[in-house]
Amino acid sequence: MQMEERGKIAEDAGILLAATDGNTRNAGLLAIAKALKENETAIIAANQEDMKRSQEESLGAPLLKRLTFDADKITDVIQGIHSLVELKDPLGATKLSTQLDEGLDLYKVTCPIGVIGVIFESRPDAFVQISTLCLKSGNAVLLKGGHEALATNRILSKVIGEATKTAGIPDGWVQNLETRDDVTAMLALDQYIDLIIPRGSNSFVQYIMKNSNIPVMGHADGICHVYAHEDADIEQAIDIIVDSKTQYVAACNTLETLLVNENIAPALLPPLKEALAKKGVRLKGDADTRNIIAAEEATEADWKTEYLDYILAIRIVPTLEAAISHINTYGSGHTDVILTTNEATARTFLTFVDSAGVFWNCSTRFSDGFRFGFGAEVGISTSKIHARGPVGLDGLLSYKYKLLGHGQCVADYASGKSRFTHLPQETNCPI
Repeated sequence: MQMEERGKIAEDAGILLAATDGNTRNAGLLAIAKALKENETAIIAANQEDMKRSQEESLGAPLLKRLTFDADKITDVIQGIHSLVELKDPLGATKLSTQLDEGLDLYKVTCPIGVIGVIFESRPDAFVQISTLCLKSGNAVLLKGGHEALATNRILSKVIGEATKTAGIPDGWVQNLETRDDVTAMLALDQYIDLIIPRGSNSFVQYIMKNSNIPVMGHADGICHVYAHEDADIEQAIDIIVDSKTQYVAACNTLETLLVNENIAPALLPPLKEALAKKGVRLKGDADTRNIIAAEEATEADWKTEYLDYILAIRIVPTLEAAISHINTYGSGHTDVILTTNEATARTFLTFVDSAGVFWNCSTRFSDGFRFGFGAEVGISTSKIHARGPVGLDGLLSYKYKLLGHGQCVADYASGKSRFTHLPQETNCPI
């Protein structure tokens, strides 16, 4: 099937999907959860095929961890689907209600974006999370995962599509793309696709933007920072830094650069090095860091690197302002943390750091749609329009204005025969 035909099928399915009620879409979600469990053996077998091929191709250990889709991960995504079912239907919510005149009422009402194309890494759990979020929000979706997950994504697409069809969800709402040529062709389908979400490096996101007329919501590098201020609680700081770096090293919200105030560095760095060594973390440091602890030399390139590995770059800074300047210069606008016991210091950091997530005394790893209560995420947007940070259901919505009248004509208002009232209302749109 040609991509243009697939795009038209997705558009048609999206129109029908947008008209379904919340109960129907929830039934589709529950059908997916049931089908994933029933097909667990076949899904794991497909994933093992991908794992074997990727190991033979010398795929790195952190990326292999992302690729793994075993019984535990299937259980996790099924639990995520049930959490999604429990969330309120995002469609048809009245966001604004205004009486323009007596008998002329304006409503701003949520609706799906339409057809979304998502290009993402070799993470089969992301295939499930993205497709189910799109279903809950009434969007059709074209998914292109990394080639390492080819067999797993293929069976997931089949299982999900067949399951939702039995629940009354339009056929063709979810489609799996497998080749780079598919992606190239998809980028030209601006008559059918309403939004592209590319997850990857800044250069990859820029490539997508330059090669498509379709709006793009970028999910770029996760160069996340933790800054330990001079008054940080050392024991707490070590726990947060270790968690941020090692809890799941291949995630985009993993700590990559640690900034340490020069006044706390001598007390913090030695015990931190010991804690990180137990997790197998390699340290790279600037000259001041290497005067306190043993570490490899960090260069300018390290401040710009998303390792996705057991490597941490460390830089000692003289002031809070220097830390903020470093983050705004080298960061990717993803998630950055300050460790301090002073609220005013924290407020300054949270105000002046220009990132989607700015945290005080907690791990970077909290930057996640599921942990935020969004029902998983399609990605973490480092853009400022139309969504920022973890993109859950709200980020997959648009809106339309519904104007309900009783024969009114603009000529009467232009002539002064009728006058606008523009009164705010608390009523929901009745249709």
